[in-house]
Amino acid sequence: KGFIFKLEAFDDRADPKEAVNAANRIISDNRIYGVVGHLNSGCSIPASQIYAKRNLLMITPASTNPKLTLQGLKNVFRVCTTDDVQGTFAANYVFNTLKKNRVAVIHDKTAYGQGVAESFKKRLEELGGKAVSFDGIDLGDKDFKALLTAISGKKPSLIYFGGMYTECGLLAKQSKELGLNAPVFSDDGSFSPEYIKIGGKATEGDFLTMVGIPPEKLPKAREFIEKYKAKYPGDDMQPYDTYTYETANIIIEAIEKTNMDQSKMIDYVANAKYNGILGETSFDKNGDTLNKMISIYKVKDGKFIYVGK
Repeated sequence: KGFIFKLEAFDDRADPKEAVNAANRIISDNRIYGVVGHLNSGCSIPASQIYAKRNLLMITPASTNPKLTLQGLKNVFRVCTTDDVQGTFAANYVFNTLKKNRVAVIHDKTAYGQGVAESFKKRLEELGGKAVSFDGIDLGDKDFKALLTAISGKKPSLIYFGGMYTECGLLAKQSKELGLNAPVFSDDGSFSPEYIKIGGKATEGDFLTMVGIPPEKLPKAREFIEKYKAKYPGDDMQPYDTYTYETANIIIEAIEKTNMDQSKMIDYVANAKYNGILGETSFDKNGDTLNKMISIYKVKDGKFIYVGK
């Protein structure tokens, strides 16, 4: 039996209220068999509760806040690892490898950004390091010089930022303009070519974490990357393009293997061992991926250079 798949796109505008509105529209459409999303944890958490009402399969490629899969919802999965893993790994690397023990921690007040920043701070202090400050900024703000001036007086050896690439790029740029030459270390939300474009030369020497292993180092991902470049010439791949592709394929396989039986799809995914472009993806009892690899990148000559995992 053949299947014809159609993409239905919804924009949650990175707003939890919009995410709930979108989720309600989605569950009212019985033609929808699974949800690839959401991007932001602050959207995924409330939306997942709506999908649970219809027992609709939801797999997020990018929402990393641990709270998402601790709600006891059987329909929720993620192919990316969580903030506690990423934040802890970053703190270990900063303290043990970079030998930085005085860190100014900044976050964007979102479930994602604040969550990963709190995880980083907790682990850093367990290791014996010190968070000389812990501050939140507002999404969309452009001028951080007052905050950075205050931070400069505390003489941090590094700035850690939990959040997205736009604000991180501006923080990197403005910190250097103020003479605060501490490198910036951020998360997968900042792992985008846009970060380097926004921050310019100020991002040189900065570090970022990204969940998983670089796609170009995974044999099955190479074909995907080549096809992507051929279809979208000149467009940079974004951090979670491979994760989104994998998520869609897992849902498609669940539809095929259960012969479109929505009552069986969730159990199928819960027990699946999917071999795709990310390697093998399988899930624990909460719906979290068992692939918890984290990679480190450094900005050099205007590009992200893979350092290790």
